[in-house]
Amino acid sequence: MMRIITFGTFDMFHIGHLNIIERARALGDYLIVGVSADQLNFKKKNRFPICRQEDRLKIIRALKAVDEVFIEESLEQKADYIKQFRADCLVMGDDWRGRFDHFQDICDVIYLPRTPSISTTELIEVVRSQQF
Repeated sequence: MMRIITFGTFDMFHIGHLNIIERARALGDYLIVGVSADQLNFKKKNRFPICRQEDRLKIIRALKAVDEVFIEESLEQKADYIKQFRADCLVMGDDWRGRFDHFQDICDVIYLPRTPSISTTELIEVVRSQQF
C-alpha cells in the first residue's frame, strides 16, 4: 500500500485545494493530510487563517479522497510526521519546489503544479477590496 502525505493551511477552501488533494490521492492508496495549526500559519504568514482551525479540519476530513487528518504544529516536525504516519511519498504544490528535497532519504518527494489563477491570499485580497 502506497501512503501519501501532504500539508496545507486549506483556508477558505477552494478548487485549487481540492485539485491538489485529489491529485495527491491518485498517486497512492492512502492519503494523510496535515492541516496547519492557526499558530503555525501565523508564524508562516504573519496572520491567522480566516477560517477556524476546527472548521478547516472538518472540511478536509469530509473529503472522500482523504483517509486521515492531523494538525501540523511545526514546519520543523515534517520529518517526524512523515515517519509517524509511515508515508511513502510527500506531495506538495510546486510553489514549494526544492524546499523538501532533503526528505528524499526517508520518502519520495513530488511537487504538483498549482491550479492557475487561484490562491487563498488572492481571494482574501479580492474580498477585502470589495466596496459594500
